[in-house]
Amino acid sequence: MVYGYQCGIYSSRKLEEACRYRIDFMWLLEDMPAPDHATLARFRTGRCAEAAEELFYQYVKLLEEQEETDHETVFIDGTKMESRAGRYTFRWRKTVEKQLAKVKQKVLAATGLETLEALAQHVEESKAGIAFVHGKGQRKSQEQRQWEAADAWRSRWAGYEQDLAIMGSSRNSYSTTDHDATFMRMKEDHMRNGQLKPGYNVQIAVNSEYITGVDVFSNRTDSGTLIPFMKHMEKKHGSRYREVVADAGYESLHNLLFLESSGQLCFVKPANYDAQKTKKFRSQIGRIENMRYDPQEDVFLCAQGRKLLCRREQTETSSGQPVTTAWYRCESCHHCPQRSLCCRAKDAETPKEIKWNRTFWEKRAQAQHNICTPRGIVLRMCRSIQVEGAFALLKTDFAFRRFLTRGKANVRTEMFFLCLAFNLKKRWMKREHIRLKTHLSEIRIA
Repeated sequence: MVYGYQCGIYSSRKLEEACRYRIDFMWLLEDMPAPDHATLARFRTGRCAEAAEELFYQYVKLLEEQEETDHETVFIDGTKMESRAGRYTFRWRKTVEKQLAKVKQKVLAATGLETLEALAQHVEESKAGIAFVHGKGQRKSQEQRQWEAADAWRSRWAGYEQDLAIMGSSRNSYSTTDHDATFMRMKEDHMRNGQLKPGYNVQIAVNSEYITGVDVFSNRTDSGTLIPFMKHMEKKHGSRYREVVADAGYESLHNLLFLESSGQLCFVKPANYDAQKTKKFRSQIGRIENMRYDPQEDVFLCAQGRKLLCRREQTETSSGQPVTTAWYRCESCHHCPQRSLCCRAKDAETPKEIKWNRTFWEKRAQAQHNICTPRGIVLRMCRSIQVEGAFALLKTDFAFRRFLTRGKANVRTEMFFLCLAFNLKKRWMKREHIRLKTHLSEIRIA
């Protein structure tokens, strides 16, 4: 199976054909009969999920024993891959909630009931004593019509509740043919209209050009995947990486606090790092980044030199650490010539206000300082080479752009097979180019 993935053969029928006619697959079979395509498909869908993950991390451990990898620096990145689910089998949270509210309103108006359990009990009790008629030429009684309407409401109510349960609290959509798949915007847009397609957020960790960690999430954003991914990888490796390098999609207060609490150096690029270099960004005088802060007086100074005084301050605990948020208000925006560019409030008497998360901005400033050091610059260039290069190889050289199975467990198994094949091929390539035991990519400056 892994060798098939290494050769770009993913279909169970094509794997069966290769086992019958290709000499390299015959050699691997050691004169055993070629497996049937159904056997290969059953093996891949759930029967080897734990074994595939364990085998992948065993090989990662073997690479570390051979000094091919270390726990110095890890590069994190994610990509969205399309599920095998139908592209038009969507269920949207807003639509479900809207229809559920309509059903509840109809039930309340007709029966006065407010819960699904009470409606189900009402439907069961009212069924007795009704002479049901069916078929052409039969006339239904008023009681039967009312019972059928109530039963239809019960069925729809239960269906909408099930839809919300499948989506949980973190998703806004799911596919009816793959409940774990979420509709996301893909880079591969075959219709060129920005259509959302069912898929998974695949996260990989790369060290020394090898994939040392992989996981699959239904979450569309990268920021919500970093902490569970790092915890799972630490559990499998038995140790932590000293430096974590990621792009701007992973910046959040929870992630920055988590990396600090775990003693890992953070090289996460701020979300506004590239934007703040543009002329348009600098011209937005109402942004907090373009205001000068006076730490002695604890005030912000706007473009007109007017002071924004601290009104109140609040401290909460997040990830075991105190998080401070402060609210500032301008002393007076009266007759300010730049008020329309600075303040969004429609009322001319409303002064400029800003909300400043002190803790987040302190952690962001520290992360920006880290990525601007000579070490940080090298790691950022290596990240674009190693982890983005790994995805480029998986999607282009391996031609793996869409999953063949449904369900998160089966999709994870596919990724473990694929990444194990990637690591085997990467080690062979490094040996052929006499690059064994090299960790960071060689940066060539013209």
